[in-house]
Amino acid sequence: MFSLIHSASVYGVDGKGISVEVDISSGLPQVSIVGLPDPAVRESVERVRAALKNSGFTFPMDRITVNLAPADLRKEGTSFDLAIAAGILTASDQIHPLHFENTLLLGELSLNGNVRPVPGVLAMLEQAKKQGFTRVLLPADNVKEAVWISEMELFTLNHLNELDLHKRKQTGWDHIRVDRRTVSSSTHLKSSLSVDNDDEIGDYGDVIGQHQAKRAMLIAAAGNHNILLSGPPGTGKTMMIRRLPGILPPLNEQEALEVTKIYSIAGKLLSHSQGLMTRPPFRAPHHTISTGGLIGGGSIPKPGEVTLSHRGLLFLDELPEFPRQVLEVLRQPLEDRIVTISRSKAVFQFPANIMLAASFNPCPCGYYGHEYGDKRCTCSAASISRYRSKISGPLLDRIDLQLEVPRPISLEQPTNGISLNSAQMRKLVLEARVFQQARHAKHGLSMLRSLTGAALRHSVNLTPAGAELLNNAFEALGISMRAYDRMLKLARTIADLEASEYVEAAHIAEAIQYRGINAQMI
Repeated sequence: MFSLIHSASVYGVDGKGISVEVDISSGLPQVSIVGLPDPAVRESVERVRAALKNSGFTFPMDRITVNLAPADLRKEGTSFDLAIAAGILTASDQIHPLHFENTLLLGELSLNGNVRPVPGVLAMLEQAKKQGFTRVLLPADNVKEAVWISEMELFTLNHLNELDLHKRKQTGWDHIRVDRRTVSSSTHLKSSLSVDNDDEIGDYGDVIGQHQAKRAMLIAAAGNHNILLSGPPGTGKTMMIRRLPGILPPLNEQEALEVTKIYSIAGKLLSHSQGLMTRPPFRAPHHTISTGGLIGGGSIPKPGEVTLSHRGLLFLDELPEFPRQVLEVLRQPLEDRIVTISRSKAVFQFPANIMLAASFNPCPCGYYGHEYGDKRCTCSAASISRYRSKISGPLLDRIDLQLEVPRPISLEQPTNGISLNSAQMRKLVLEARVFQQARHAKHGLSMLRSLTGAALRHSVNLTPAGAELLNNAFEALGISMRAYDRMLKLARTIADLEASEYVEAAHIAEAIQYRGINAQMI
């Protein structure tokens, strides 16, 4: 007997439909899985055998052949377990095949028949919808993700024996149908604006002094600009960057779907999935990370830290401690907002629309140029040069805000209202974003960060005085055209924070002062 069941897998950040073909014929009892399966797929035979037996079904003692089509794509993971089990049940006449018509099956099986969640459900259902599937049978723990794909009937399994319709004297799956309204009400989008001071993130009101650095954080959040902080140990560089997510706007529904799909593929939603991720992600990998860990890799590439930071913040603390070859792979993602990984049979693309935040000490000991008390720099000129050479000029050129964070002069907090807390800064960021959107809509512009060249210079409304100052800086500082464009975008964001339609000379002057580290190190 022959049976055809539909399942899916993930390639890159996209789903791929997989047909599970099962043939049962007379012969010596054995099971063969073909179609380029990886070890996890081959081992599904033993999981399926035990799950069927412990769920009240019979595992056929015949020759069973399972083909995963298309056969030229490598299959990996455990999402085919449920489909293979269903194919064996229909091919052996234990369940009628009409029950699985136009239905996608996803799920991993335990030995006792429990159905476990699988990663990548959002991507797989998105592809299934495009292919015309209207129903999906999946683990109950994945339903909070699946409910966001509209126009799909959802049926959830906790245990394989729920498919035994004969014992239940039923002809359908009404007993496992999901009520979308009930699930949607518990996974609705929650605005992070209701959380002013998240204990996990911290509040900028706790930062003593550092007004210029906080101003830079405000500008970075308003325009999604990359930022780099330099200074001696203990001046608050890491603390301020770790508070940056608290002033970023929440993700809209489309952005939340993108981010949640990535985290689903990476298997980071299985234990605590509560629907869509509404806050921008924050990733802070250790400096021992590999190149593949940062941008993604593997025989079938999986998302790296750059992609996991999509629509959010990637924080690299102690930047020169990262291997130079690891840092250099950031050049293309920072410019193109996408990661491209080539393999012999396919090219994979991962989204990488990130804000990069980094910090570093001025030298290995940390006190070069910042001596005070008994703190003196003990590094030689050669060691300082080697230390700083890990940060290349082209990488620095892609960082918009670069400033030094000195040691605070006083421990007293100001009482004149100059120091802002996270709630106040978030309000300013949101107002700037609203002004940006209105200006873009008025002039029919795309997003500022994607504009370059003549289109950028035409769209920012630069005043003659501002243009003259920027041109003078271009000649005096010897900056590249990339840095020129980034200064212009930065000045436009500063003007947006002031709700100014035009970029004035004062905005250009403030943007220029944030290129100090670049000028010193190149």
